[in-house]
Amino acid sequence: MSAEGGTKAVVAALTANSFIALCKFGGWALTQSSSMLAEAIHSVADAGNQALLLVGGRRARRAATPEHPFGYGRERYVFAFIVAIVLFSVGGLFALYEAYHKYHEIQEGHPNELLEGGFWWVPIVILVAAIIAESLSFRTAIRESNKSKGRQSWGRFIRSAKSPELPVILLEDLAALVGLIFALAGVGLTVITHNGIFDVIGTAMIGLLLVAVAVTLAIETKSLLVGESASPASIKAIEAALAGTEGVDRIIHMKTLHLGPEEVLVAAKIAVTGTDSATEVAETINRAEAAIRAADPMVSAPYLEPDLYDKDYQPQPRPERPAAPSH
Repeated sequence: MSAEGGTKAVVAALTANSFIALCKFGGWALTQSSSMLAEAIHSVADAGNQALLLVGGRRARRAATPEHPFGYGRERYVFAFIVAIVLFSVGGLFALYEAYHKYHEIQEGHPNELLEGGFWWVPIVILVAAIIAESLSFRTAIRESNKSKGRQSWGRFIRSAKSPELPVILLEDLAALVGLIFALAGVGLTVITHNGIFDVIGTAMIGLLLVAVAVTLAIETKSLLVGESASPASIKAIEAALAGTEGVDRIIHMKTLHLGPEEVLVAAKIAVTGTDSATEVAETINRAEAAIRAADPMVSAPYLEPDLYDKDYQPQPRPERPAAPSH
């Protein structure tokens, strides 16, 4: 997945959510609808999240340092995880609190400005316009995702994507559209029936939706933070490249790790053809590294250990792990 495609989707979503948030706050100020307030905070959270994704993308491009020799590619995962936390706390929990607060106001007989004021139509107009704007943003995310999704299902794409931006935007835009439908249903039924409980239900549904999306994002991003291997297709291509290299007899074992969305570390022990010349071994390693990079341009750190294959070889037991350094 290209970083450019993810950035384009993020910018489109940020622009849409910033405008929508202002409109929703205006609608809430006129009607005091809890669904409108929950949706306004939802849009603020989404806009903040998209800003975080842009910051993470910029920080990830920093050059490697002695302290971080493999660079800062995982910054994008860190900021995507923060997005999940923001969506859960600022979006989901606030909406649930607002539903609880509004329910008690209804029980205590407080006046309902949505029903008693003259602006009952404002939130409906704003929500319909927001649905149109979010649909355009969602369409951009889908179009950019289709460039790298291939024949995968959408669920599989979100679970397997190594670049966090597009899955985050896809889920956020989907949650925004469904949340707007909940809000429109809550406000519309409240206006039709003159019963404020529907506004409360709409707000609660928005909160539960955001919590569910936030938990999904947190689970998927946590996996990337812990460290995921390259995709099965990439591993297969790397193995084929190594096996087809002149001087390489076989792969003894190999491990891969994503250092960032577009950076892969490959560590492999390979059996080389027996020779007394260190030069020949070095040339074999160089050919193998070139073949790996040609097979998968995302490989930024290939580490190959030459060896002679022995089917009866037993590795020595690992010594006891030392305590972590204090500095």
